[in-house]
Order: sequence, then C-alpha cells, then structure tokens
Amino acid sequence: MATAAPEATEVVEEEPKKKKPIVLIIGGVVGLIVLIVGIVLGTLFFTGYFNPKPVVEPELSEADAKGDKKVDNKPGKKTKGSPELTRFEYTYMQIDREFLVNLSSSKKVMSVQLAVMTHYDERVFENVKKHDFALRSVVMDVMRQTQEADIVKPDFRKELAQRIRDAMNTYAQRLLDPARRPVNA
Repeated sequence: MATAAPEATEVVEEEPKKKKPIVLIIGGVVGLIVLIVGIVLGTLFFTGYFNPKPVVEPELSEADAKGDKKVDNKPGKKTKGSPELTRFEYTYMQIDREFLVNLSSSKKVMSVQLAVMTHYDERVFENVKKHDFALRSVVMDVMRQTQEADIVKPDFRKELAQRIRDAMNTYAQRLLDPARRPVNA
C-alpha cells in the first residue's frame, strides 16, 4: 500500500509594501510649513502686533497736518462725564517697592508704601516711572528726617504724607520747568 506523500504547498510570504518616499517628503514639507507659520504668528502675538492701536485725537492730527506748533507738554486733565458740572477724574498708581529708612538718631526703621494720585492723564504716571530713582531719593530724604518722638504724634501720618507730597511736587516741577532747574556744577 502505498501511502501518498503529502503535497507540498508553497506558501509565499509577501513582503510588506514600503511607503512611497514621495508621501514622506510631502508630509515633511507640510509639517515644516505649519511649524514656520506657527513661529511667525507666535512672534507677532508676543511682540504686540495684534494689540489695538492707540486712538489719535482728531484735533491733534489736524494740528499736525496744518503744521501748528502749539502743542503743550503739560498733561491734560481727564474730565468725568457729568451733565451739571465738570469734575476731574482721579487716578491712582501704587509705587512698586516700599520705602525703608532708619529713623534719625535711632536704631528703629520705618517702612512706608506710597501711591500717587493725579487728575491729569497717564503721562504723570509715565514720568513717575521714568524718574523713579530720583523720586525715591526725595521721599527717603524726607523720611530720614523723622525722629522717634515724631511717630507717636496723633497726626504723624498726615504730616509725613504732606511733607512727602510737597517734596515730590517740588521735584517734579523742577523737572518740567527749565527755568527752575538748578545749574549742575
């Protein structure tokens, strides 16, 4: 009896198809373009390109077009919209760092946090920030003159605030008015 030999079937394993290199190249180029556009938009966003532009007052732009040189460097006053009277709107700005000084003839120290109030426009605050170092010196000079006995007076805070205000205003007026500036030797 003859046994039949099992038939050998050939199993051909097909090799997996390789991705076409053109698809990989196109995908890389598209990814690179998206990355570059993202970087450009991010840079524009962080530099403030998309922030709203400041509104130019029509009177000022007309004066510039006509060549008028009557531009005043003094800050303008903000007015509140009130039908019966013209009132000025007060704005405040807190000075970032506190003032810390030694009291005169004492080992004690005094720490003060200040805010600036004005009814003029934002240029006052810009000048305070611009001249921060000099204004800090003026305030600290006034504070250094305080004695330990002055602190216990009932109106000490009001008196100190008034002396600081007067010293800061005097210094600011000297900065803005060239005729009042001292001659530096």
